[in-house]
Amino acid sequence: MNVRRGVLGPDDVTAATREHGVSISQDDVGGHLVITESVAGEVVGRYAVAGEEEPAAPPLSALNPISMTIGQALESVALSAGDKAVDESDAAAIQAVQSRATGRNQVIPGGVASEAQSAAKHNARTIAEDKKIKLRDVLAGATSKLPDDRAVTKEDADAAVGAEIRNKADMSTHPGGVAASMAAAVSLNQQQQ
Repeated sequence: MNVRRGVLGPDDVTAATREHGVSISQDDVGGHLVITESVAGEVVGRYAVAGEEEPAAPPLSALNPISMTIGQALESVALSAGDKAVDESDAAAIQAVQSRATGRNQVIPGGVASEAQSAAKHNARTIAEDKKIKLRDVLAGATSKLPDDRAVTKEDADAAVGAEIRNKADMSTHPGGVAASMAAAVSLNQQQQ
């Protein structure tokens, strides 16, 4: 369309594209195919679609000292996406993995999911970015806030992805966020088997 109008030529590219390139990657995260489009290293689009069903991996032992736990994976989010203000999708993903770790569906008062929900509500009413509660504030020390903790499984990553995309208007996950961290932990744990 733009070529027909004479706005662009078929070989026209921007300086950023020419110098840094365009990339498209796809990952299987929790049974969903996550497609990420980047220009000059910046993510410009992320889409999740249902992937092919794979047999579930055998459960990882919670006693395996080299397996990454749910608490550790949450703490890694404090490092990778700590500056991000907590929103409803983060709170939902945190609640999903806390429920999986503890086996309880209710929010535990004083737990990491409770803190995330409070932070998301606070942030929704707060305009100034510097007054918003960040992921690092909620997830630092997450392991000690979980009454039960165990190794991350594929099912945990599935729950985090599902909760995160259901609670975001663009149905995407946040790079370095809860779902991404759980998926990375599953990969690490499977490599350790």
